[in-house]
Amino acid sequence: MKKLALHWQILLGMVLGVIFALIMTNFTWGADFIGDWVKPFGTIFINALKLIAIPLILAALIKGISDLKDISSLSKMGIRTIITYVLTTVIAVSIGIGVVSTIKPGTSINEDTRNELVEAYGGDAEQKRQDALKQKEAGPLQALIDLVPENIFSAASSNRNMLQVIFFSVFFGIGLILIPEKKARTVKEFFDGFNEVILKMVDLIMLAAPYGVFALLAALVVEAPSADLFAALGMYALSVVVGLTLMIGVYLLLVKIFTNKSPLFFLNGIAPAQLLAFSTSSSAATLPVTMERVTEHLGVDEKVSSFVLPIGATINMDGTSLYQAVAAIFIAQAFGMDLTVGTQLGIIATATLASIGSAAVPGAGMVMLVGVLGYAGIPEAGLALIFAVDRPLDMCRTVINVTGDAAVSMMVAKSQGKLGEPKVKDWDDHYPKKK
Repeated sequence: MKKLALHWQILLGMVLGVIFALIMTNFTWGADFIGDWVKPFGTIFINALKLIAIPLILAALIKGISDLKDISSLSKMGIRTIITYVLTTVIAVSIGIGVVSTIKPGTSINEDTRNELVEAYGGDAEQKRQDALKQKEAGPLQALIDLVPENIFSAASSNRNMLQVIFFSVFFGIGLILIPEKKARTVKEFFDGFNEVILKMVDLIMLAAPYGVFALLAALVVEAPSADLFAALGMYALSVVVGLTLMIGVYLLLVKIFTNKSPLFFLNGIAPAQLLAFSTSSSAATLPVTMERVTEHLGVDEKVSSFVLPIGATINMDGTSLYQAVAAIFIAQAFGMDLTVGTQLGIIATATLASIGSAAVPGAGMVMLVGVLGYAGIPEAGLALIFAVDRPLDMCRTVINVTGDAAVSMMVAKSQGKLGEPKVKDWDDHYPKKK
């Protein structure tokens, strides 16, 4: 019997995880059992992916930049990549504002529900607010200061320092290009081999993906807030999901226009990364799989993918920016505020910049959202209104972040003449089969 493709195994693991959790909630000890004996395996799976995120970025970026041979190639690709990322982010925020302004989910929140949510999640919201205030008080150029690490080993010790690691990797790769090829050969061969080892580690970790997502989804179900709170915020969640779905359509249209590849080809190629992004809520944790799918299954040259994708995992947060726009206007509607057109345009700019600074880890968008709320004069206490449904929506918007990275990598590759036929046309051709 033919072995089930890995992306179907991941989907099956997600469904079984939800069913298992729903059954266990019928027992008084069910939630504790999942928390003690099931959730840890999901945590281990995420930790394994995060473990190789920074080594992958170091190896892939240094290898990709050094393979460019000259600075002009790097400059041309870098400019096209960043411009494309910014444009897709602006489109995402605009879609979010259009959807939430049409559906008007904030009008469905009554005073009693609002007070209940503030009481239940006020502490978590306050912590996010305090974290955001620390960033706000740092100064307008703090982002530039934070970009340059004072110690690369310290920067590489945390996945939240992705921009610093990327800066060092780009700087190092440029140095390799500028020195004589004979002297650079040994270093380049080391990183070529290092990159291959990391990619093989990805293959091995992904064999455990169905079990990891089973544990993650089971834990999410038993830890979710009560059903009546979800019902009260259903229209808000619907607004976010509709906006994210429209953004998927934008990506498919861009891929068709700029690469002449069919939407089905693109979706089949990136589907496993999308499913993993949904279960982990982390672009950084999904990055190894995204790189493998884009290179092997979508035909993007490794020189392009190893440059475009690590940068995208850090600065291209289309799903996060769309969510921030929807959340900000939803909170304003819930508090009875009427935002002007100028304020909404400002939200587009603020959400775009805030998404660039969001860490590629679960929940980072909540911290950056405070900056958007502060700009628009929206009460920051409104964070408590959306905290209950943030986790499932975080899972959805991470799918968009990863999909956007893949779409842009194809567009950049096409513009560079480096988009070819996929190396692997079936997932099971790449991953080893169990005997």
